[in-house]
Amino acid sequence: MTTTPDSDPDRTVLTFRTPEDVLAAVPVLLGFEPSESVVMLTFGGRETFHARVDLPPPDELDEALGLLLPPALAHGVTSVLLVVYSDRQHLARRMLSRLEESLADAGIQVSFSLRADGAQWFLPGSPGVPYDVRAHPFRVLSVLEGVVVSASREELAARLDPTAGVTAVEEARERVSAYDATEVVATVWRALGRGRFGDEDLAGVLLGLRDRAVRDTAWCSMTRDDAPAHVALWTDAVQRSPEDLVAAPAAVLGLAAWLAGNGALAWCAVDRCVASDPDSSLARLVRELLDGAVPPSTWGHPYPGSVEAG
Repeated sequence: MTTTPDSDPDRTVLTFRTPEDVLAAVPVLLGFEPSESVVMLTFGGRETFHARVDLPPPDELDEALGLLLPPALAHGVTSVLLVVYSDRQHLARRMLSRLEESLADAGIQVSFSLRADGAQWFLPGSPGVPYDVRAHPFRVLSVLEGVVVSASREELAARLDPTAGVTAVEEARERVSAYDATEVVATVWRALGRGRFGDEDLAGVLLGLRDRAVRDTAWCSMTRDDAPAHVALWTDAVQRSPEDLVAAPAAVLGLAAWLAGNGALAWCAVDRCVASDPDSSLARLVRELLDGAVPPSTWGHPYPGSVEAG
């Protein structure tokens, strides 16, 4: 499930008046264009969040309900807006009906629901209406604010693929020793302003991060204010990391992305980490934060059901 917290007081408020408004806003809120997906936008809770799950096959609809309903209840959500992205009309309708029934039973109002297939949107019992939101004001505003919307989740995940910079870091690791906790902290803070580590510094940091205690010093002082800078720094680090050292920086990136309110990138980082190290405790922490739609505003404060990296 992709969850995107929306508790940033500086975040631009988008007001939905038409289906086109909704369809223009969803990719901006998620960070990518969804397909074969169920999207739930929430309102009225203690913390607002938005969630996306893959549209399941007909015999697994309850699994999607199990992912979407618990965080809505945990946050005291009062109303939701639902969008199913699919050209499979009957499956989409069944999914919406099951969601609407389950949410209503839980006391959560479904204020609006629709299906979209990328070319037309559909309301229950109505013919399709063509749409094209590429020039919609919400999308233009997102560009002006520097929000990058990927064409798909796969394109977003590809941002964490290895680059040519891996070779230089591979060579540098032969010349340096693992950095200790003090060196990692100092190196991270020096690199934040530039948005990247030098090759030898990155090699030393990566070697040091194999120690879990050292790894945790790389993220324990993050704040919501500097989270975007950490996202830029650790995205570059993941792209340049040798495969046997990529798990730790990917996990750190996942936490930074969650803290910055970018749930989609956080999930991609978790996936990148787990592919290399399925037992990463930090990746497990980030996954639980995302599954529970825990808002970044809780950083440094107690939160019901919160988890700790061990």
